[in-house]
Amino acid sequence: MTRIKILFLTAFFIISFGSVSAQYTDMINTNRPGVSQGAFSVGKNVLQFESGMSYGKEKHSLLDTETSVFAIDYSARYGFFREELEVSLIGSFEMHNVTDERGAVPLEYKQSNFRSNTLGAKYLIYDPYRKMEEKGPNLYSWKANNKFQWADLIPAVSVYAGANFDFADNPFTPEAESTISPKLVVSTQNNWIGGFVFVTNIIVDRVTTDFPTYGYILTLTHATNDYFSIFVENQGFKSDFYADQLFRGGAAALITPDLHVDASITLNFKDTPSLFYGRIGVAYRFDMHDQDEYIEEKGAQGRKKRKAEKGNKKQKKKRERKRKDDFIEDDGDGGGLQF
Repeated sequence: MTRIKILFLTAFFIISFGSVSAQYTDMINTNRPGVSQGAFSVGKNVLQFESGMSYGKEKHSLLDTETSVFAIDYSARYGFFREELEVSLIGSFEMHNVTDERGAVPLEYKQSNFRSNTLGAKYLIYDPYRKMEEKGPNLYSWKANNKFQWADLIPAVSVYAGANFDFADNPFTPEAESTISPKLVVSTQNNWIGGFVFVTNIIVDRVTTDFPTYGYILTLTHATNDYFSIFVENQGFKSDFYADQLFRGGAAALITPDLHVDASITLNFKDTPSLFYGRIGVAYRFDMHDQDEYIEEKGAQGRKKRKAEKGNKKQKKKRERKRKDDFIEDDGDGGGLQF
């Protein structure tokens, strides 16, 4: 079993199903300008579109080809039913102009198709930041609230399951026939003091085909202020069809609370093929979110808490009814109304 397989299985089985909450934000929360998926959903009743255009070059030293690449990537995300749940369509379409220089006369030809189309759902299963909010800040120490703590290493965790829809005779996918195959992702997210966000994705893709892919993505983002952020990212994946290590970097700017623009570059350090892309993008959300909803605690502790809350509500109603009865039965000496 490869190291990536072991890493995925370990991450999958150590997930604990404790008390969690979704975390809707007042400002748009996107997966751009990188390609990793954050742990949090867009929020209930939020419809969000993210898209970008890429242009670049690839050069393959063994095949002696040079390729100009134009690509459009897109995603539509919608939060519904519960705060922590979102469904999404994520994909990309590419057009390649290839120059094959192996012959005496260079041969030029074009290729175009969908690189990917994946329909899936993501569910937030653990959020440590909700407990931090309930606990509140230390009112006696600014330093205690603004220094690194070991609890900061505990990330929010979500799981994603989707289906890849690949078309026949696609030069960008390994299978010759049309296929539908699963994609699984475990996402973690740490929000650190100082405006740093660290996201990891562990990915198992197309496992039911003859060319399963195993990979990871590591993304570190730093918000320099409320409107501007920079990021670096490393993506690695391996299959019998293609393997690579990609490095990205770029920046994003918040135009309005619902609109974000970004720019980035992607490169690698091998020559089969070497690649270099530039990418610009935009994200926009239609915010129909009305109120925050939180997931109840599960297990015996959750049942005990809900029972106590129910008892408190009953006691509150009894007190209100008693006050009302005393008010109605007042004989006037106490200043109450007469009925």
